[in-house]
Amino acid sequence: MILVLASLSYFVWQNEDFQRKYLYPYDYQDTINFYADRYEVDRNLVASVILAESKFRQDATSVHGARGLMQIMPETASWIATQIEDDSFSVDKLYNVNMNIKYGTWYLSELQTEFEGNEVLALAAYNAGRGNVYEWMEKYHWDINFKDYTKIPFPETREYVKRVLENKKHYNKLYK
Repeated sequence: MILVLASLSYFVWQNEDFQRKYLYPYDYQDTINFYADRYEVDRNLVASVILAESKFRQDATSVHGARGLMQIMPETASWIATQIEDDSFSVDKLYNVNMNIKYGTWYLSELQTEFEGNEVLALAAYNAGRGNVYEWMEKYHWDINFKDYTKIPFPETREYVKRVLENKKHYNKLYK
């Protein structure tokens, strides 16, 4: 009986339809794809960040005050609004799916450009702030080719980068 149950569980767990629906959803796919294309960011990376940040809950709020699907801090969002010349920005709009994905994807694009396409550094900066990443680069003598996320000194950021990269592998497999 246990063997049958274990086999059935394994089959369900490995089933791609099950994974798409319950483990790696792709809600708001049209919006993600639109802004990913607009800002030249991998679509599956954006979905992976959303899964890690909010599990696709548009009303998510962190203990630190980050808001929405991509968990954007109000101060960061205000800066983004200035950079993209969006006069319609207000903090309450961070719960709006379209605005949150637009801002979060633009910010990912900005970080990828800043860190010369290095996903590990860009994701670390998305989570811990670019200032911390620059400090780590200087302190630990990392260059722009740094890839070993296990050496990130903040456990939360280390786990975040690991989770997003693992999510992306699954999204790449499930959403070709």
